[in-house]
Amino acid sequence: MKTHTAFMVLIERCIGRKLLSALLVLAQLIGLLHAPSAVAGSAYGKTKKVASDLQSVLDAPTTPNKQWVKDINGVRNVQVLITSNSTDAEMVALRTAIKAAGGSIHVRFPGLKMVTATVPASFMPALAARADVNNVSPNRATQRTASTLEAITGALAANVRTNSTKTSYSGLDGSGIGVAVLDSGVMRSHELFYNAAGTTRLARNVQTLGTTQATWTVGTDGTSSLEPGTTALSGYENKIANDTAVTQDAYGHGTHVASVLAGRASTLSSAVDTTGIAPNANIYDVKVLNGTGVGTVSDAIEGIQWVVYHAKEYNIRVLNLSLATASTQSWQTDPLCAAVRSAAAAGITVVVAAGNFGLNALGQENYGTISAPGNDPTVITVGSVNYHNTIDRSDDTVNNFSSRGPTRSGWIDATTGVRTADNLLKPDLVAPGNKLIGAASTKDSSGGPTWNYLANNYYNALVASTGVTQNFRETEMLLSGTSISAPVVAGTVALMLQANPGLTPPLVKAILQYTAQPIAGASLLQQGAGMLNVSGAVALSQALRTDIASAINTGTITSGASMLASGAVMPTKTSTINGTSFNWSRIVFLGGNVVVSGDALFTMFQPIYDPRLTW
Repeated sequence: MKTHTAFMVLIERCIGRKLLSALLVLAQLIGLLHAPSAVAGSAYGKTKKVASDLQSVLDAPTTPNKQWVKDINGVRNVQVLITSNSTDAEMVALRTAIKAAGGSIHVRFPGLKMVTATVPASFMPALAARADVNNVSPNRATQRTASTLEAITGALAANVRTNSTKTSYSGLDGSGIGVAVLDSGVMRSHELFYNAAGTTRLARNVQTLGTTQATWTVGTDGTSSLEPGTTALSGYENKIANDTAVTQDAYGHGTHVASVLAGRASTLSSAVDTTGIAPNANIYDVKVLNGTGVGTVSDAIEGIQWVVYHAKEYNIRVLNLSLATASTQSWQTDPLCAAVRSAAAAGITVVVAAGNFGLNALGQENYGTISAPGNDPTVITVGSVNYHNTIDRSDDTVNNFSSRGPTRSGWIDATTGVRTADNLLKPDLVAPGNKLIGAASTKDSSGGPTWNYLANNYYNALVASTGVTQNFRETEMLLSGTSISAPVVAGTVALMLQANPGLTPPLVKAILQYTAQPIAGASLLQQGAGMLNVSGAVALSQALRTDIASAINTGTITSGASMLASGAVMPTKTSTINGTSFNWSRIVFLGGNVVVSGDALFTMFQPIYDPRLTW
């Protein structure tokens, strides 16, 4: 007890009595939430390998109306993602068994030891009983989580960009950093994606959407091993290339997201400066959502796999996912979470939208509404702030629609049928995401712009309200949501990595949280560590060694070693943005459910900053 009391006194000195009291209340809340609850019915307790929403479909007397289940010749079939523990990366034995049972294999993910397959529902018990099967999940649907920006985020600060206009700026801009946008596509010809020389920064457009979509053909295995140098790999790359498509973003979401992250307002005729956070970063468009903003988990995982495979080649250091799926599974077994963890382990910082489910159908605040993969402790999960149309941060509030924590995904004990929720602290931080203006994708210029789905269906609210003269390649619209908050943070990560390329994904996350600005009256479950502070995040990044990532990879840095750059000291833990000064939050979430504080997080190396470890 004496040790515990001394520790509490130390924490109080570090972060202050008020914040400590709030943390203690939160700890009590989470303690209550951790109490296991029984799940009605016995079906869910049959096997811990099968996701509960999949098991409910298997047990249903009639075939439910879900996109991943279908009756074929009177036989119920399900589209699933199967995670294996086989020592064979190609999973030959598993694939053979699936095909023999009348199923089909649609795609392989060797790096994750996972396959997307269609299998008869009757085969599920035998499939789950196999020793080489770890987990079976349905191929759920994914959806989008539906420059004032420079000023309100702190990007216009002496240590970031000293000036910025529509025609010029100076300072950090994400140069040399590759950012991948997994979304509905990005319009290649939009002027917001050009650099000062008039050349597009949209380095690649690829489309994994539909390339693995199960066709409900049974008894087949049309997959091939995509080894480097093979004709199968070159054929696959040609198949997914989307660089010359007439319409690269029919929905309109991905183009807007990419412009918030890395748009450069240079030649636009608009009176509005729509410069994004990292206006010279290289953009990699990975299309995984269709013309109405919908895709599948398999499509998203394939897109993530493409990013991981090309990360070193293209220096892709940041991955933005402004999409989500309604998963019932714990982050430890959810396939989309496994995929984002693989990206983080490869050194890619993954930024994810928290979701837009902060209010229930009655308009009441709704806790426990974080979507997957935002429920994974490895990723940076971003909630949304309303900046109330001013650059003064003191009036900013968490948007009502922004999803709240804690995470309620969880696992079910196979023996007792008792469900235990993960209960992780989320979101990790919040950023502007209310009525932000950005690029609007169109099809062509004949007879004026052919609008994307969102702009066409909500023209008055999203397009007309901008007051912008809409010319082809210069079209703009407004969007709100955590989908738009996430790229604000992703762009900040690009600036941090430009300032210090030696940062690892978990270290980036810690810096963003530690330097965030707490929002008065908002809890950790609403705002995470606080509101994004670009200036503070860059300042702390610049104070650290630039060889941390390489030292981790070579094993030449040990716990407790200095992380400060030669001659550097910890920056003052305050920032001033638009004339208003504030203290940093000085807290970091570890493992999703532990709150820590103190300068030692950055003055001395912590093993948790190895991206190959899952907190």
